[in-house]
Amino acid sequence: MDRLGAMQTFVRVVETGSFSAVAREQSSTQSAISKQVGALEKHLGAKLLTRTTRTLALTDDGQRYFEDARRLVAEVTEAEGQLRRGEQQLRGWLRLASSVGFGVRVLRPHVHSFLAAHPGVKIDLRLNGGFIDLVEHGIDVAVRIGNLADSTLVARRIGRIRRAVVASRAYVQAATARAAMPSIPEHLKQHPCIVYTELRSRNLWDFSTPDGSSVSVRVEGPLQTNASDIVRAAVLDGVGIAYSPTWLFQDLIDSGEVQALLPGWEPSPLPLHLVCPPERRQAAKVRAFSEHLASALANCAMCN
Repeated sequence: MDRLGAMQTFVRVVETGSFSAVAREQSSTQSAISKQVGALEKHLGAKLLTRTTRTLALTDDGQRYFEDARRLVAEVTEAEGQLRRGEQQLRGWLRLASSVGFGVRVLRPHVHSFLAAHPGVKIDLRLNGGFIDLVEHGIDVAVRIGNLADSTLVARRIGRIRRAVVASRAYVQAATARAAMPSIPEHLKQHPCIVYTELRSRNLWDFSTPDGSSVSVRVEGPLQTNASDIVRAAVLDGVGIAYSPTWLFQDLIDSGEVQALLPGWEPSPLPLHLVCPPERRQAAKVRAFSEHLASALANCAMCN
């Protein structure tokens, strides 16, 4: 029996909660994965998992073994990485996660430049509408926008996301004709606003005032969505006003199709982090990508 291979398989079964998910990862079959875990249990002389048709659960022995096995698998992976670093070339897959909008509009070129700098690396880029469980999905590192929830993930702050209050040129022209353009955040209550639901604040929009204090206003509107591209399209269609990262609208602001509102009132920026499971923090590919992205975004006005 390949003990290390069986150990790695067992760890991934526990992390994903599924034999079939691991079978897909390994281009194998569910029965083959089950046999590997069964052979490991026979070798150890202990039951690691209780299995029904619907659920998997660790036994007490399984829980103890899983904690040690996950650490050992990470150490072996890092030891292999150290040998490869001796060759001065990174190799293998880096599994990276991000939100869809940030991934397409900001992250994409930096992924490409990292691949060009490290031809031995392959990137599996997972774009999602919300945060995903990194351990369950086997993610090495993820980009996260906004305040982080307490967790066991290791985080590195690499910037902050600037935001703006925006509306289409047609919306601004119509509001100006009615003498109804907002000049202070409180005036937003009189306008239809587009709410992005992936942030905890949702329809509570925060601003720094010209004198340095802060103010929050709770807005209302006809549309809320968890998709940043829908926010962008709704603004262009004149549905209402949005409170959004500048990277989502910068090209439209530059072209004049969209206008930033409330000059002098700065929307509160959002922290930008890279996060990874603790056992991946010292992985060479994770460290290299973290440095690459932090360096690239240091010169990005929208991310600092």
